[in-house]
Amino acid sequence: MSVQTDCVIVGAGPCGLFQVFELGLLALKAHVIDNLPKAGGQCTELYPDKPIYDIPAYPIIGAQELVDKLMAQIKPFGPTFHLDQQVTEVTPSGHNFIVKTSAGTVIEARSVVIAGGVGAFQPVLLRLDGLDKHDDRQVFYKVREPAQHHGKHIVVLGGGDSALDWTLALQPQAASMTLIHRSDKFRAATASVDKVRALEASGKAKLMAGHVHAYTEENGRLTGVKLKTVAGEELHVPVDHLLVFYGLSPKLGPIAEWGLSLNKHQLNVDTEKFETSTPGIYAVGDINHYPGKKKLILSGFHEAALAAFAIKARLFPGEKVNLQYTTTSPLMHQRLGVETPKD
Repeated sequence: MSVQTDCVIVGAGPCGLFQVFELGLLALKAHVIDNLPKAGGQCTELYPDKPIYDIPAYPIIGAQELVDKLMAQIKPFGPTFHLDQQVTEVTPSGHNFIVKTSAGTVIEARSVVIAGGVGAFQPVLLRLDGLDKHDDRQVFYKVREPAQHHGKHIVVLGGGDSALDWTLALQPQAASMTLIHRSDKFRAATASVDKVRALEASGKAKLMAGHVHAYTEENGRLTGVKLKTVAGEELHVPVDHLLVFYGLSPKLGPIAEWGLSLNKHQLNVDTEKFETSTPGIYAVGDINHYPGKKKLILSGFHEAALAAFAIKARLFPGEKVNLQYTTTSPLMHQRLGVETPKD
């Protein structure tokens, strides 16, 4: 027997959590489904301690801290979470949708919002024969506990934001820090690149351009990686912990089979409602595509707000939905569970 709700949100990352909030302000209830065991999406799973600098009003906020604040913000609306399970089917049923998951959950939803980030993301692996036996012992594709890398000879592979951010974050406590990228041109924020180059200039870190093609081990432990530099040199770099940040491989999984219009690995949406090619199914955050799309959390927040108003209009046709401000609206204060300031 299925449960019923106004909206099923697929994905419990920042954009999915903020979607709960925007729906709640309009008195719409939501169930949230995510294939990870806890809410937070990439922020929690891949870089909980990573600093974020472009959230309005927060000069700096940690990724997990942002998730914690979003969870506190949506608490008044009592969303139901279905974690550690994947949506396997979304089937139209009249004006509604029957949503089924890998755990046997069945929900009848009046609307669906896909906020699945890049989908069922997986880190791009360093593919060297037998290296996987060191996974989560000496080879890491995410940083779960920064302290476990303290005092280690660390080699970081990659040239994007995650690689440089963790190089900067872990360097002060590392026995040594080496960053290896395929070239001397990085895909990270300019400020981060400048800081890493400053560490190199001061002798606190090494920057190396080339690719890792082999590794060494002794008594079952990883001892180093073999690097062929862009100049053609063969070098051996000692390592205790190897951190690989080659990016994520987007895998839409079952979403790709739902008959929605795609642009490569993203869902095409309009910029008025953020509705997909199927009426009643919406997409916000990194998983959607439209002209001018920017993959920023703050852009996803904007998309969630407009999607919420579109869902309200679809579910209650002909009913005027007035824009009310949380600063002054007694109705908004009632829904948020706060007192209206007295004049």
